[in-house]
Amino acid sequence: MRTATTAQRLKEIMHIRGIRQVDILRLAAPYCKQYDVSLGSNDLSQYVSGKVEPGQFKLTILGLALGVNEAWLMGYDVPMERSEPTSAVDTSNDPDIRILERARETMADEDWQKLMNAIKALHPEFFD
Repeated sequence: MRTATTAQRLKEIMHIRGIRQVDILRLAAPYCKQYDVSLGSNDLSQYVSGKVEPGQFKLTILGLALGVNEAWLMGYDVPMERSEPTSAVDTSNDPDIRILERARETMADEDWQKLMNAIKALHPEFFD
């Protein structure tokens, strides 16, 4: 059951940890780079104010950066702490994931960006 908003949870974690929005952006920067997701101060400000809810990818970036469960961050009544993936959700044997990992390792940054742009064009909701 959802008991809070993402804005309320962001404010809560900021209060608990004594951090500001700029600190969240700094913590998120390596994940943004790793997963090629843009998260700017404008985005975060809108999330904290409650004007906009983060999409799937940005929610994941925030969860990773803050070390919290994305469902908790969305306001659900679940533990705040992140849980490690179990073998039931292990994607290491997923051939599609292996293809993407190999592609990222071998592709030039420019070609990887073209691939990401093509995926964004087909499924922009993944990148909100």
